[in-house]
Amino acid sequence: MSDSRPKAPARDQSSPKLLDRLKEALRARHYSPRTESTYHQWVKRYIFFHNVRHPAEMAEPEINAFLTHLAVKHKVSASTQNQALSALLFLYRHVIGREIGDLGDVIRARKPKRVPVVMTREEVKLVLDNLSDDKWLAASLMYGTGLRLMECMRLRVQDIDFSKNQILVRHGKGAKDRVTMLPDSLKIPLQSHLERVKAIHDRDLSDSWGGVEMPVALGRKYPNASKEWRWQWVFPQANRWQNPKTGEQGRHHMDESLVQKAVREAVIKASLVKRATCHTFRHSFATHLLESGYDIRTVQELLGHEDVKTTMIYTHVLNRGPAGVQSPFDDL
Repeated sequence: MSDSRPKAPARDQSSPKLLDRLKEALRARHYSPRTESTYHQWVKRYIFFHNVRHPAEMAEPEINAFLTHLAVKHKVSASTQNQALSALLFLYRHVIGREIGDLGDVIRARKPKRVPVVMTREEVKLVLDNLSDDKWLAASLMYGTGLRLMECMRLRVQDIDFSKNQILVRHGKGAKDRVTMLPDSLKIPLQSHLERVKAIHDRDLSDSWGGVEMPVALGRKYPNASKEWRWQWVFPQANRWQNPKTGEQGRHHMDESLVQKAVREAVIKASLVKRATCHTFRHSFATHLLESGYDIRTVQELLGHEDVKTTMIYTHVLNRGPAGVQSPFDDL
């Protein structure tokens, strides 16, 4: 009896490999580098799980088996299992060119119901008191504005609007832009910080450096824009980089691990028993706003949540939305 499942088409040796085509498809749709790397790893795991068979030879039963294996053998979380499924659906839909139907009875990883870790205002102040310089400023912005860690690291000079007390978050989670407040208490420290960054940038320019990575295709469209002040990172890395092959040079933004390490050490010094991380500042921002009586839909917009149900995990204090929003950082 012949196998009715699809066979992988014979590949022209000059055509791109599957994983290269996956990368091209992700970049064409403006997925982030982190998502690109994650999807790449899941597709590789899927292929090796099935003994290096080409995905075009496989379909729903093999996807089912892989996802079930992740839940049963590796006991991954529900979000991790969904991430793997998203990677495979993208592969079949946009690279192989086939829609995936019913996957059958996949054993789903259980989604735990956890209450987010939230610091009190006093605890936030204790942690911040054990941070200094740009690490203090980054943590203060995360608490004072609700920014995620990478959103904070990827801020550019032009994203800060001091006249309107606003911060523009570009390409946040879900590839969405949003606007959040700039706390009054952070305007002077932030301006002083940018003066120091400007001095570094001017020195880079005088040394024939000064370029930064540009979003999507803007670097090709505006080749000189990468050296403009408005495109520079608010939190640049300490050292300049250079690609030895292409000669391309510039500064990346600060590595997020440096802030994570500093916050972890500050939490220990503050003698907090809670497992507080950089993301805890965001949880605390949302909770403290709701405790202060701000409307949950306002907080939803500030956080960039697509569904208000996501914001509901913080509190049940609802429907008291004042006209303006004052950052909880200003109450410290």
